[in-house]
Amino acid sequence: MNLIAVSAQQPLTAGDGCQDPVLLNDWHVIGYADDFAEGTIYPVRLLERELIAWRSSDGQVHVWEDLCIHRGARLSKGWIKDDKVVCPYHGWQYNGEGGCTLMPAAPDETPMKKARAFPYAAVQRYGFVWVCLGTPASDIPQFPEWKDERFMKVHSGPYPYAANGFRAVENFIDASHFPFVHAGLNGVMDNPDRLEPYTVEETDTGLKSSEVRVFQPWGDARGQPLVAFYTYHTFRPLVGYFSKRTQAADAQGLPVTDHSDTFTTLFTVQPLDATHSIVRVLAALDVNPRPTAEAVRERADVVFAQDRDIVESQRPERIPVELRYELHHRTDLMGQRYRTWLRNKGITYGVI
Repeated sequence: MNLIAVSAQQPLTAGDGCQDPVLLNDWHVIGYADDFAEGTIYPVRLLERELIAWRSSDGQVHVWEDLCIHRGARLSKGWIKDDKVVCPYHGWQYNGEGGCTLMPAAPDETPMKKARAFPYAAVQRYGFVWVCLGTPASDIPQFPEWKDERFMKVHSGPYPYAANGFRAVENFIDASHFPFVHAGLNGVMDNPDRLEPYTVEETDTGLKSSEVRVFQPWGDARGQPLVAFYTYHTFRPLVGYFSKRTQAADAQGLPVTDHSDTFTTLFTVQPLDATHSIVRVLAALDVNPRPTAEAVRERADVVFAQDRDIVESQRPERIPVELRYELHHRTDLMGQRYRTWLRNKGITYGVI
C-alpha cells in the first residue's frame, strides 16, 4: 500500500478527541490528491485531532500530527525547505520519515532519537488521500470501477456537513426520502415510489442490499427520466457505496428499453468531530453519450446540498444505534441494519 512508516511514539495530543479504536484503526479520506501541492503545509482536522499534510518532491503525501515535540508548536505555521518541514518556533527540521535533521541553535549536534515528528499511515487511492490514525485493521475499501476504462469517473465536493458522519452515511443509503428531499430529480413528491421489500446481508466487505427500484424523473446529468435499481453497500462505518442499474423510462416511470446502464458512487466522510464532517464523492458511469464532468458535478452539488440541509436538521445529532430510540419501518431496513452493524462493531464515538 506504499505506507509511510508510523512512529512508535505517541504525541501528548493523542489523548485529545476520539478514543474509539474502531475509528482510529480505520481509513478516512482527508482530501483529494490534487488538494496537496508540493512545498506547502496544509492543516487538517480529523476526529478532533489537528494534523498537517504535505507533499514531498517524490510525490508522496505525508500526514503528521500538527505538533513539534520540542516545545509543542504547531508545524502548520512552519514551512517546507528542501523537502523538510521547518518548525516555526526554533527552526527544527524534519525529513520525510519524520526524523529531525537539524537543530539550528546546535547545528553541530546530532538530534536526539526522540526528536521526531509523529507521522500517520497515508495512502493515495481513487484520487483521494486516506489516513489512519492508529494501526490499519484492513485495506482501503475497493472501488471496482476505478480501473475500468468503460466508466467515466468524476469527483464532486467537498461538502461540509454541520452534522454527524454516520447520519450522513445513513442518508446516502436511504431511498425512501427521494420524492421529498429530491423532488423532481430522484423522485416525484405527488406520486412517491412504493418501495418493495428488499434484503440486506453482511458480507466480507460490509453490508449489501438487494436492488431497490425507484423512478427518477431527472435520473442523471443527462436530464432523462430513468427507472433506477439501487444496490447499496456500507464498506466502512464512514464509507458508503451504491451501484445503480438504470433504464430509460417515459414520464410515467415505465421502462422504454431493455438496455441497462450503470452509475456508481463512492461516498466518503471525513469526521471532523462527532457532529461535523466533510463529504466527498466519486462517481463512475458507463452511459453513452457521456455527459460532461461539469454536468455530473452540478447535479451532485444540488443533490448533496439537499441532503445536507435535511441531515443537519436531524436530532439527536449523534446517531442512535440502539434501535428503540427511533422508529423503524421495513423500508428503512438498510439504515436499521447499518445502525446495528455500527453497534456490533463496538463503535462508541459519535453514537448514542
